Amino acid sequence: MKHLMSGNEAIARGAYEAGVKVAAAYPGTPSTEILEEVVQYKDDIYCEWAPNEKVATEVAIGASIAGVRSLSAMKHVGLNVAADPIFTYSYLGVNGGYVLITADDPSMHSSQNEQDNRYYAKSAKIPMIEPSDSQEAKDFLAEAYKISEQYDTPVMYRLTTRVCHSKSMVDLGTRTEVEPKKYERNAAKYVATPANAKVARIKVEERMKSLEEYACSSPLNKVEHNNGTKIGIITAGISYQYVKEVFEDNASYLKLGFTFPLPMNLIREFASKFETVYVVEELDPFMEEQIKAAGINCIGKELIPAMYELNPDVVAKALLNKENETKKVDAKVVGRPPVLCPGCPHRGFFYTMSKKKNTVVTSDIGCYTLGGSPPLSAVDTCICMGAGFSAGMGMAKGFEVSGRDNKVFGVVGDSTFFHSGITGAIDIAYNKGKMVPVVLDNRITGMTGHQENPGTGKTLMGEDAIQIDPVEILKAIGYKTVKTVDPCDLKAMDEVVTEAENSEEPFAIVTKRPCVLIKNLPPFKTKCKVDRDKCKKCKMCLKVGCPAIFFKDGASYIDQSMCVGCEVCMQVCKFDAIEKVGE
Repeated sequence: MKHLMSGNEAIARGAYEAGVKVAAAYPGTPSTEILEEVVQYKDDIYCEWAPNEKVATEVAIGASIAGVRSLSAMKHVGLNVAADPIFTYSYLGVNGGYVLITADDPSMHSSQNEQDNRYYAKSAKIPMIEPSDSQEAKDFLAEAYKISEQYDTPVMYRLTTRVCHSKSMVDLGTRTEVEPKKYERNAAKYVATPANAKVARIKVEERMKSLEEYACSSPLNKVEHNNGTKIGIITAGISYQYVKEVFEDNASYLKLGFTFPLPMNLIREFASKFETVYVVEELDPFMEEQIKAAGINCIGKELIPAMYELNPDVVAKALLNKENETKKVDAKVVGRPPVLCPGCPHRGFFYTMSKKKNTVVTSDIGCYTLGGSPPLSAVDTCICMGAGFSAGMGMAKGFEVSGRDNKVFGVVGDSTFFHSGITGAIDIAYNKGKMVPVVLDNRITGMTGHQENPGTGKTLMGEDAIQIDPVEILKAIGYKTVKTVDPCDLKAMDEVVTEAENSEEPFAIVTKRPCVLIKNLPPFKTKCKVDRDKCKKCKMCLKVGCPAIFFKDGASYIDQSMCVGCEVCMQVCKFDAIEKVGE
């Protein structure tokens, strides 16, 4: 039976077919849909949104130690958060098979950097598998669990955005029920004291040698010989699809699905048959460096770009010095810079901050990062999840020791607060930071598509759950004053921010208003409309940055199909030219 599936959907199916029992993740594009698809198999697989990637990984590791097959999934920067347990679990080894799925994002379609996570496999000394399409995304997972259990190791399963989101036909199989491994207490194996780790370190090196031997005969690696060709191409992942489209039968291919440790003897044998050998891979010269270090002549980043996604056109230009010969659609894409949605609850906060002259806003990763876009332009920094608080603390201390009086407001969303904001909030309170932590609580994990989090009252599996309130947490860790405010009430928002500016005691703000896109919200009964006879054309309403408001025929105009009646623009207009309609 064939189904059209994205790579993420196929991985979920592969987890089901491979007998996985526990799956945990934190949402992050391009990996989010994996757990959203796994949950359809919740009768067979326990699945959860964890507060962050480290917790998700540790949950999956715990399940593995207990004897069942498990996985954790995350986007590439999530592995930075999860690196601590992964490096240690490499030493300990598994009981039930464990696979860590990392989804890299070349060209940074929805990410703050372009890191190449293949180096994590090399540094942590764990095997790595890379599928190139949806069928492989499903099928390779079964082999990954066999490798994990046979070689007593976690396995890294690397995807990229195109594999995650591209769709292709997939042959489905049936679920293989895997008998849980017996758990036996074994401190020498599972307790990572220095003495135990020293013994495990030797085993890791022995395991890597065995894995390289396995790689040379792995069914995940395949050679495609085309008779008479003088060009050999070594490639992996989505890059294989690109080179096949460009070269077709004019080259031979060594397609690697098992990419660490590299099957060096297989590579050497393949390369010896051709006058020219190319290594085609996205981002860093991960394979190329190792192949050249083994004394094998090849051409890679001398021609292939080391930044951004590849595609058939890039490959054709780099290696054939010509345009890709596939048909192109002659169309121009209209640029659309990202902005906060109409009615976004974050707009009121950032509009308020944009009016403050002596404040700094350290933001974070989420919808609210868009508070830095014009015309609001209210964000000074964005680094990584949790840094809205932690970097803000550092800036506040830097201003303090240098004699500057700028007040820092550190911003995180509700999901990010649970992910990595709480520790930063503790640091601010404990170390007497003269700054204001702000939780922008829109009642959902917004940027990645509305996943549940510990503050929503629901689990990934649809069960009712305890609803954790950031206000109570902030009070519990020592904030004397925690003010809750509707951010779309600009007067109240300004009053709270001004009070926070002048406070000398620990002061925190929680803005509370649900994202307008949450399912099952009551319908919007009112909208805002411009009385064009009253409009003075001052353009103040445009400064709130709402996509529903624009100038039309010389005056302000509100697109009724986009407006949700949040009233922020009404409060900004000094001439009462904007009114509510539909009441």
